[in-house]
This record gives sequence, structure tokens and C-alpha cells, in this order.
Amino acid sequence: MTSPRGTARYQAVDPGYFEARGLRRHAGVAALWALGVGAVISGHFSGWNLGLLAGGWGGMVAATALIAVMYLGLTFCLAEMSPALPHTGGAYSFARITMGPVGGFLTGLCENVEYVITPAVIASFIGAYLGAILGTPASWQPLWWIACYALFLVLNIRGNALSFRLTVVVTLAALACLAVFYAVALPHADVARNALDIVAGPDGAPARQEGGGGPLLPFGAGGIFAALPFAVWLFLAIEQLPLAAEEANAPERDMPRGILWGMLTLLISAALVVWLNPSLPMGAFALGSSAEPLLDGLRAIWGDGWAKALAAVALVGLIASFHAIIFAKGRQIYSLSRAGYFPRWLSVTHPTHRTPHRAMLAGSAVALGLMLAIWYGLGAEAGTAVIAGMLLNMAVFGAMLSYIMQAVSFLILRRRHPGIPRPFVSPMGEAGAWATILIALVTIAFQLMDPVYRAGVLGVAVWFLMAFSYFLAVGRHRLVLSPEEAFAEARMAQPGPGVAGG
Repeated sequence: MTSPRGTARYQAVDPGYFEARGLRRHAGVAALWALGVGAVISGHFSGWNLGLLAGGWGGMVAATALIAVMYLGLTFCLAEMSPALPHTGGAYSFARITMGPVGGFLTGLCENVEYVITPAVIASFIGAYLGAILGTPASWQPLWWIACYALFLVLNIRGNALSFRLTVVVTLAALACLAVFYAVALPHADVARNALDIVAGPDGAPARQEGGGGPLLPFGAGGIFAALPFAVWLFLAIEQLPLAAEEANAPERDMPRGILWGMLTLLISAALVVWLNPSLPMGAFALGSSAEPLLDGLRAIWGDGWAKALAAVALVGLIASFHAIIFAKGRQIYSLSRAGYFPRWLSVTHPTHRTPHRAMLAGSAVALGLMLAIWYGLGAEAGTAVIAGMLLNMAVFGAMLSYIMQAVSFLILRRRHPGIPRPFVSPMGEAGAWATILIALVTIAFQLMDPVYRAGVLGVAVWFLMAFSYFLAVGRHRLVLSPEEAFAEARMAQPGPGVAGG
């Protein structure tokens, strides 16, 4: 046992340790693009619309623009770091090199919250769509969630080649469905009459103005900040791509292309959905509490029959994201477990398919347990939108903390380790990282101030406390020199500009 970095203790492992935790390379640039877009695309079908009641349509548009700037800064940082540091650890491995074992673990923990909870939010929306299409009672929702997890765990465990092929297919199908929706919605869109039907009531709560014509910002500038967490849903999880680095055929070439092409795709789709969906006859006010906004928008045009048929197709978008983030969750838990931060048994891969099946199963069990606890704790009458809103804010809080840590890692990496080969260099430079930090801090500040969001933040705090207590008591004494840990130790041993011993 050695102690190469402060209080961290590394244990020697036998040669079979990494053989039992091997992954296979399969992904090219198209698969990486699909993985990034697919992980996010469900946010264009459901979730973002909850921000309409927080900020009005104008507030939601402004919030989307701010969040787009944040994600552009973040994705350029990732496009530079991921091919330079091509490890499955992603955010954790970037922070591990720049901030040591504790900083690396905290960053990984923030991302862990995001990737465990985000599929739970998507599963709740899938259940809502299925319930609307098939006419099942609300009491069936937990059954839909369990069935969804069971099916996509099987598909992900069966192998990464199958996972990547399926990701490409469902992502393309989801984008095709959105394209049809945009084409259908365009002739019926009326911003003034439908999107601007939200006003502030006498008590300050959102109210509907018949016939539209309401103010662009019914809640003033504060509404923009209130809508930020929901605008995040239009881009959340694009940052998962570096988790596939050890399964990419040529990460130094394909990773930047996959990330940046994915971000461009999402920018176009996000702009269209925020413009068109609230502009349909249903109106922004009603859409703001919908668990299936695309279905409700189509229902307002064509009636219930055709809308149900199209909603079945719209499910593809939710499925694409659910499938892609199950993939990311498995790799994220796997990387922290392989390095010893989480219990090591979680990183053992399937003996035949070489996929991190234990990590995916454990993360899914935690998410389902949380969903069921909220469902039965609040009661089914609380509705999918309320439950999804609570989970969404937990995921967003973890994501914002992760983005700040990744941007800080980018800044430190540039200053302390300028000699690392960088196949791609961010055109935004350090300005992109600072923009990411600033906008993420503003989003977190509003979550902390608003009592509706605070419950989710407290839930994340409990999550952090439990995991970090494990790290202090057990994990830091049982670390393993996995590829990202070994790389970090090697870099720390080389003095950089203004740094002694890393």
C-alpha cells in the first residue's frame, strides 16, 4: 500500500482486476453524435415546458439563450479536454488531474447525481405518455417505470455494439418526429395569441389571459432566472460524451466532432420547440403544466385521435434519451468504482458482453427507489409533473455543480499543464469556461432561493453527505491506479509553470 497523494491510499491489485473490468471499442463519430443528441432529446419532448409558468414565454426564451451560452462554453471545454484525456471517467478524470483525489471524487459525485436521477425524470414522462396513449389509470405509473427500466437495462447489458446501433436509430427517429412536429406546427403558430397568454395574477402566481396579448416578461427579469433550471433540460446530458472515450475508435479525432455537431443539432431543435410548441392553440399557460407537451400541442390541432398516434412516435424521443443516459450512468459509476472511490464490485463488467452491468443495475435500483418513495410519499394525486419537477431540479443542481467543476478543471489544466497534447483547442478559450461558471452559479443561486426547488437541493445534499462519508471512511483508503488515476499521478509528478510537484 502506498500514499502518492496526501491522504489517499492506493492498494495493489492482481492482474485479473482490470481483465474483469474491460470495455470494447466500437463508437465512431456518428455513434458519438447520436449518443450526445439522444441523451438530451427527450428534453425537447417534455420537461422544458414547466419553465413557462416560471417565467412566461419571453422569460423562457431568454433563459434558453443564456443556458445555450453556458452549454456552448462547456462543450468547447469538453471538446478540448476529452481527446487530450481520453478516459471513461469523464468529468471525474478531468478534475482528478487538476484537483487531486478529493476534487476528482466530488466532481464525479456531482455527475453521479445527474446521471442517476435524469433517467428517472425521463421514465416518469414515458409513463405519462404511455398512460395518455393507452388510457391507463394513474396507479399504473410505477408499473410503466419498472417495465421501462427492465427493458433498457437488458438492451444496454447485451453489448455496446447493440447500444450504439440502437442509439443511432432511435435518435434519428426522434429527430424525424420533431421535424414532422415543427412542419405541422408552423402554419398554426401564433406567438401573440397563444404563447403570450400568461400574466401575473393578483397574488403574483401565473394566470391565463384569454385571447393572449400578455406581456413578454409577465414576471419581469426574475422570471428569466426562475426559468433557467427548466431551460437546462433542453441541453442536459450532452456533457456525457467523454464517458464513452474508452469505447470510441479514435477519441482524439471523433470526440470533438461528436460533441460539437451534437450541440449544433440541439441548438436548432431547442430554438424551434421553444418557439412553436407554446405558440399552438393550447397556449403557453396550459402547456406549462403538461407532462406530455408535444402530445397536447398536437391534440390542440388535430384532436385526440391523431394526436395519440403521433404521441406513440413521440415516445421515441424519450426512449432515445432514456437509453443513452442509462449507458452514461453505467460508465460513470463504473469509472468511480474501478478507481476505488465507489465499492469495487460495482465495476466488474459482464463476462460475455463486457458491459458494466452491475453499475447500471445499482444506479437504476437507486433511481427507482427514489421515484417510488416520492410517488407513495406525495400520493398519486400529486401528478407526474410535480414528481418530475422535483427530480428535475435535483438533476439540474447536480449538473450545475458538475459544470462548475469541469470548467475549473479546464482553467487549471490550461495553466498548469500546457504541454499535454491537445488535438482540439477551444476557440472560446478561458472565456467559455468563465461563462459556464457564471451562468451555472446564477442557476444554483435561484434554486437555493426558491422554496419549491429547495427540497430537491436538500435531497442532493443528503446524497453527497452519504457518499462522501463512505469516501472518507473507506474509499480513500482503497483507491486503485486505474488508467485515469495513473495518468493523473504521472502528471502531478511533473512540475508545470508556477507549480511545484503538480
